[in-house]
Amino acid sequence: MTLALSIFLLVFVAELIRWIGKSVLLELAYAVYLRIFYSSKVAQQRTLKSDILTAKSELLQTSSQDQFAKWAKLRRRVDKGLADLEKLNGEIGSARSAFSLKFNSFIWILTTGAQFVLGWWYRKSAVFYLPPGWFGPVTWVLSFPFAPAGSVSCGAWQMACRRVIKVGERVVKDLTSTFCPENRIPRYSERFC
Repeated sequence: MTLALSIFLLVFVAELIRWIGKSVLLELAYAVYLRIFYSSKVAQQRTLKSDILTAKSELLQTSSQDQFAKWAKLRRRVDKGLADLEKLNGEIGSARSAFSLKFNSFIWILTTGAQFVLGWWYRKSAVFYLPPGWFGPVTWVLSFPFAPAGSVSCGAWQMACRRVIKVGERVVKDLTSTFCPENRIPRYSERFC
């Protein structure tokens, strides 16, 4: 039963990630990643932004004709701060794109890649055997492509698990929309009647 449970858990994790959304998970993981590995750069970015805003407000209050020396000094300070901020934003942006590539690769390996490997490794194994005569001539479809006749293959079990999880997701969504009518999404038949 461990093969059936491991396939179910892999499919469940993949569907949970799909339901939550990779972009949401990426944003959460990136926030943690920034806090751990780039906390000094983020703090530097924050202080640089506040310094630039302070200098800009002083610059706007200073007359360029009456106090030209002070205005030019503030202008150079703002320009230097903006250049430093742009450089820092570039470093953080490149770190984000590198993290995004690594995170998406990890998610693919965790979900799709693991399902492929598990299905390939156990391609000739039966997840479980069906009682003889239950499905008649359709039994060979459940053992397709390489599992022994009269059994359920890994591919068929993955499809069955995915379908059950999606039906369960739909039931939960319908129940929550019943109890929370303001968040309810109208069904197709209700929208176009």
